[in-house]
Amino acid sequence: MLTQLYLIRHGETAWSLTGRHTGRTDLPLTEKGERDARRLAERLRPVSFSEVLSSPRLRACQTCSLAGFANEYKTEADLAEWDYGKYEGMRTDEIRAKHPGWNVFKDGCPGGESPDEASERIDRLIQKLRTRKGRIALFSHGHIGRVIATRWIGEPVLQARHLLLDAASISVLSHEHDDPEAPVISLWNEVAGG
Repeated sequence: MLTQLYLIRHGETAWSLTGRHTGRTDLPLTEKGERDARRLAERLRPVSFSEVLSSPRLRACQTCSLAGFANEYKTEADLAEWDYGKYEGMRTDEIRAKHPGWNVFKDGCPGGESPDEASERIDRLIQKLRTRKGRIALFSHGHIGRVIATRWIGEPVLQARHLLLDAASISVLSHEHDDPEAPVISLWNEVAGG
């Protein structure tokens, strides 16, 4: 079996609820975020993972633990959210008031990551993961999760602007017909009911 990535975005936090860019700031899940993370366990329980990796950020580790992987996950620094630099804690409308038309996937963040830097980080991660076999769970974040999917299928980071990724969602990156030259997004942004 070729590598199959289950990309799981962390549950809701106070900042994700209000649209504030949360890169390095370590926030816990809200009560709803915790409930949604527990619901992920129902969906993920039937899946046999060869490996479970989480961003080192608290919100991702909490989601991973509440989803049933508290004793088996490892942290992976490359799964951390986009580094927003000077835009940390700001909402998109606040940034665009000063920089009309700004888009993280096109413009990056002053004092943080550029699109090229985010792409290089995720390309390095994907290259490493493609050498492994089986299903791998990745607990990560919204913007960097969109970059993971975009780079998985060989598209430039800018194309991530066309994908949305909800809190506590599951997406699956795999290969069509088990062909290593045909990476696909086989499931996108599935959110548990309730």
